Amino acid sequence: MKVRIGISLGPAGTPGQFADAVDLLEQAGVDSLWLSEITYSALVEPFTGMAFALARTRRLKAGTGVSVLPGRNPVLVAKQLASLAGLAPGRVLPVFGVLPAQPAERALFDVPDGRRAAVFDESLRLIRLLLTAERVSFDGEFFTVSDATVGALPAKPLDIWLGGSAPAGLRRVGRLADGWLGSLLTPAEAGAAVKIIQEAAAGERREVEDDHFGLSLPVVLAENEHGAIPAPLLASINRRRPGADPATLVAQGWDGARRMIGQYVEAGLSKFVVRPASPGPFGPFLDGFVRELLPIQN
Repeated sequence: MKVRIGISLGPAGTPGQFADAVDLLEQAGVDSLWLSEITYSALVEPFTGMAFALARTRRLKAGTGVSVLPGRNPVLVAKQLASLAGLAPGRVLPVFGVLPAQPAERALFDVPDGRRAAVFDESLRLIRLLLTAERVSFDGEFFTVSDATVGALPAKPLDIWLGGSAPAGLRRVGRLADGWLGSLLTPAEAGAAVKIIQEAAAGERREVEDDHFGLSLPVVLAENEHGAIPAPLLASINRRRPGADPATLVAQGWDGARRMIGQYVEAGLSKFVVRPASPGPFGPFLDGFVRELLPIQN
């Protein structure tokens, strides 16, 4: 399996720092940039940031990690992806999820009550059709199009990955997606998730490629807050993983990051998004990333 490690910018993902950070990633030879969707924040919106980063670079890949799909019109999403893929072939990495990370933002992605999962499934199927067929007619429960097109199709079909860790979400990856990007899971839990996905895919007589399993990993550096997990991240972990030991989900320093990535690779994962867990200058974080983690790639 090809191990690849990308970066999520964390606090450097704001408009004032974004361009400089993108330039540094390109110069350093980092594989990919991943943009979180947190609307109620100063962070650059993922699709806007992807377009900017891809236009500014020639090699860097850019992905969403993770964008909410239900509540968006799938035809418009397919158009965005087709446009980005045409402008930057082979460098567009979409990852979608069911719910926003922040509960307060759920109202921004409005769907009928109790139907979010069904809307997600239908949206994903329609996007897939629009990105692989010249003309699409579709009559679903939530969306209807007739003779729709999004223009020139990607020469190579886009891989669409999904996030999530609930059993139903993992089975959805197996049924409908090309890959999985998890978060806040121990290596053992991530390995179990891979098995659920593979079993669901086999049940549909399809396959998720072995090297299409990944994880987002926050890293706390000793010089940041004396190595303590920042309060916002602790609150997020307690909300999403009540009862879990945060120390098993967050890498402590670069040694901890290397050790945990090795454990995740043993569990069947090979793609990683590393992000700074606390505020601090991005340049030194990137220097450490290049020195300590890039040699892990193969």
